[in-house]
Amino acid sequence: MGIPARRILLLTLVFSLLSCSASLSSYQKQQPEMDLFGYFEGKTKAWGMVQDYSGKQIRRFEAEIIGTVTGNELRLDEYFIYDDGEQETRIWVITKTSDGQYIASATDVIGQAIGTEQGNALNWRYTLQVQTQRGPIHLQVNDWFFRQDEKHVFNKTSMRKLGVELASTTLFFQKMDD
Repeated sequence: MGIPARRILLLTLVFSLLSCSASLSSYQKQQPEMDLFGYFEGKTKAWGMVQDYSGKQIRRFEAEIIGTVTGNELRLDEYFIYDDGEQETRIWVITKTSDGQYIASATDVIGQAIGTEQGNALNWRYTLQVQTQRGPIHLQVNDWFFRQDEKHVFNKTSMRKLGVELASTTLFFQKMDD
């Protein structure tokens, strides 16, 4: 096989792998419905981990989230505590559009996050700015939420640069009684 043929084969393989992802429509009939605003209004606890490209756990964290709904807007105040003692705050402002999608912003999100929900699932796509020792990098985020029941949501996030997964997070949410 010549060099051009190998390149074509390699590019075909890479694009095939990159295009493989779950379809949101496959969750359309799953219950209970995600209901982003309904679930996150009030107080929610969360815990999770960050894994590197090899699957090695590199950080663990817990979070407290306070959600406030005003009209078609949800504000999420997230307070993280990592296993190394680092603390982080992120504030999301999420707007539900007339066509049922969500548009969100946060200080470390470049541009806007776009979210769509069907059935028990919600999928966010956005660019996240992450600080590293060498300075900030931008990662493409594919963020999936799955409603388990009235009190529990699971989250799996893939963070990629140039199509290559550099890290992932797994997160569990528990709705707290007000």
